[in-house]
Amino acid sequence: MIEQVASRVVYENAWMSVREDEIVRADGTAGIYGVIDKPRSALIVPLQDDGFWLVEQYRYTVGGRFWEFPQGTLPDRGDGDPAEVARHELAQETGLSAGRLTPLGRFFHAYGMSSQACNAWLATDLRPDPAAAAPDPEEVDLVAKWFPRPQFEEMLRDGRIADLATIGAYGLLMLEERSR
Repeated sequence: MIEQVASRVVYENAWMSVREDEIVRADGTAGIYGVIDKPRSALIVPLQDDGFWLVEQYRYTVGGRFWEFPQGTLPDRGDGDPAEVARHELAQETGLSAGRLTPLGRFFHAYGMSSQACNAWLATDLRPDPAAAAPDPEEVDLVAKWFPRPQFEEMLRDGRIADLATIGAYGLLMLEERSR
């Protein structure tokens, strides 16, 4: 077990905070731990006609454009109802709303460095959402497109989909489908 002795925020913005914790490890040695705190997020698996709606956007941290399932948080580090976060992100990133949201599971994005949890949802009975909010400024170049499942799986294999949350959510979907 690791005991937190002290904590201080070293950086924060509208999306996250970074803190440095002084710790004592189980063996009694002292150390520090850097933690990125972000609000709970939602990832949505928009399933339609045995294919998926994906979004492609530029990811600054890795310097490239990639396809992924829609995902995100409420603005200004908001912490809302998980299903509402999912509906907000689906509409904002794809312009769609779901007649049905089914929970698939919960995971952490990168628990070696971040406290951010994510709820994954299956979205079905999709239809255009005329009230969808405009994308965030960082997402103005976002593209939403439908892909048949075989092409989606090919994109997983060839690296056009490299987002671990998307890969994990697809695994959760496969377990959900197998249990039916």
